[in-house]
Amino acid sequence: MPRVALGEITYAIGLQHSLAKAPGRSGDPRRRYPSDLLHDPVPARFEAECRLEEPLTKLDSRNEPAYSITEASRYLRLSPATLRSWVLGRPYPTTRGLSQFAPVLKLAKKAPATLSFSNLIEAHVLRSLRTEHGVPLGAVRQALAYAQRELKIDQLLLREELCTAGGELFLDRYGELVNLSASGQLAMRKVFEAHLKRVEWGELRFPVRLYPFLVSENVDAKSIVIDPQISFGRPVVSKAFISTRSIADRIDAGETVEDVARDYALTKQAIEEAVVYERAA
Repeated sequence: MPRVALGEITYAIGLQHSLAKAPGRSGDPRRRYPSDLLHDPVPARFEAECRLEEPLTKLDSRNEPAYSITEASRYLRLSPATLRSWVLGRPYPTTRGLSQFAPVLKLAKKAPATLSFSNLIEAHVLRSLRTEHGVPLGAVRQALAYAQRELKIDQLLLREELCTAGGELFLDRYGELVNLSASGQLAMRKVFEAHLKRVEWGELRFPVRLYPFLVSENVDAKSIVIDPQISFGRPVVSKAFISTRSIADRIDAGETVEDVARDYALTKQAIEEAVVYERAA
């Protein structure tokens, strides 16, 4: 029987509580959940975190504020304006003046606007729904509400059910609302599936890692990973857990790709991909 880490239980329950209901939190992004979520043995230093007396309603670090809109948009390769509209809403004209579209995603922190790792996953999934008209927020909201009501689950954008019946139901409804052609629906499903393959799910079917797209949207390329438990949730090279920013800074300082690769026991290709991701993001 697979072992389920306490951090996964904490996360599953914590998703049902907003940060506004948890005053007095330190917000320290260094808090870790047991590393068996990363498929490694649990080191002794994490044993204290597994004590049963720890409140199960305590929020997981994946829900903690960590990324500004500008930073998150870089990691996801989205325009800041697009991401801002998803998390803060946007105005639109009416016959009576301007009105406001409600946001689709619930921010971890509103002032200043700061996304959590969970928000990052949600935005990554929404990114796959872009059409020539962008992502119609009203249609997304209606499709999500419909699928969640039918499946009797909350926060579908964070659930592994997106890979199965949840995703099918959501996409069917969304396609109807935006009036997509048959070819448009097929194309959207393929892009949607490609985005879901970039997410690693934990034992309780919630996200634990994101492998962001590099310059090309190659599903198989997973050399960069974002994990809230590594380097404060900043992008790192997946084989060595060295931040892409550190690698790019060393190259900018005049070191050669060969020297940096040798120091980290990485290939030249891995170093080059880290630099391209960091500077292209």
